[in-house]
Amino acid sequence: MQLGTNLPKVGSYNRAVVLEAIQASDGISRVQIAHRTGLTAQTVSVIVRRLLAEGLVVEDGSVPSGGGKPRTILRVDPGAGYAIGVHFDPNEISCVLADLAGRPVARLHLPVRAGLRPRAVIGQMARAARRMLREAGVPDGKVLGVGLACPGPLDADGVMVGPPRLAGWDQVPIKSLLQRDTRFPVTVDNDATAAAIGERWAGIARSTPSFAYLYLGTGIGGGIFLDNQVYRGRSLNAAEFGHITVEPDGPECYCGNRGCVEAVCCPSAIEAAMGDRLAHAGICAAAAAGEPEARRVIDRVAGRLADAAVSVVNMLDIDLLVLGGPALREVGEIYREVIARAVSSRSLARRLHVVRVETSPIAADAAAIGAASLVFHATYAPRLGALLSGG
Repeated sequence: MQLGTNLPKVGSYNRAVVLEAIQASDGISRVQIAHRTGLTAQTVSVIVRRLLAEGLVVEDGSVPSGGGKPRTILRVDPGAGYAIGVHFDPNEISCVLADLAGRPVARLHLPVRAGLRPRAVIGQMARAARRMLREAGVPDGKVLGVGLACPGPLDADGVMVGPPRLAGWDQVPIKSLLQRDTRFPVTVDNDATAAAIGERWAGIARSTPSFAYLYLGTGIGGGIFLDNQVYRGRSLNAAEFGHITVEPDGPECYCGNRGCVEAVCCPSAIEAAMGDRLAHAGICAAAAAGEPEARRVIDRVAGRLADAAVSVVNMLDIDLLVLGGPALREVGEIYREVIARAVSSRSLARRLHVVRVETSPIAADAAAIGAASLVFHATYAPRLGALLSGG
């Protein structure tokens, strides 16, 4: 939870801090907001009055206050605004329409046909977004924007720069093209960071100051929150956990190193380890059912993921490690148990504090929900950098 400031000329920042406190709770009073944010009761009262007038927040019942006047409970109004989330994976486009609480009210999954040109795929995304709005009956005026989660690397203008699993997509200005086709403002980020933001807005990390997100999809990536701020790095491509070396003599990775997490743990590597006899989903299902060879492969992958996870925890000294992404289907609990055991027994600060390892409750659609959350986060989240720069 962020702390506010009572200095002058920071009204918009304090407004975001109060809104975040309300959004992260399951109902909260004005007194509790003041206690959690460090703002004065008067400042909280003024901000809450404004949020109520804007329709972002509603009063929803009351609770006893220990002898005095009952305290009114405040909640974010889910219907106050919506965002479209689009996750572009090399094999599939996943779309969600999410309300302000981050809850999906519509979903749509579309296969990506091999060899389709970038502009055709982006047009497919825009048509899917329009279809969801039409079927859900949500007017354009209620939509805050479109969030796009896609493979990196991305530059600051939302241009894809040599994505390794997407031939023909180098230098594609995916943000501006999707913005043109949907006629909504577009916020773009790599899929793993988007998933972390989704976990912060709508998942189990809503009130956790520092956490890391390990994303397992077609590739493997990550996202980081440190002291309540998303960390993107100098070129906006931080937290590439998939390129931590876990087998120094392992297979060559497209990044130029050998034995990266992604090279030995991604779905295609798992299929190769089984001799390409089964697709990734079939291997995971077999492992979950106890088939010995499949379980051996998945256990080995879990061990390599655990090696990387211990490095991440030691480097960042975080409170929580979240596992998410579509590649967790069937085997999420296997991975979680192995990683949790490694973190609890091998992390440097294990005697000082416990690091929780959890599977995301929104794991399957993590990047799409995260993409929608990009819009909410960009619109409403308190950003310390903007405050310090006077922005």
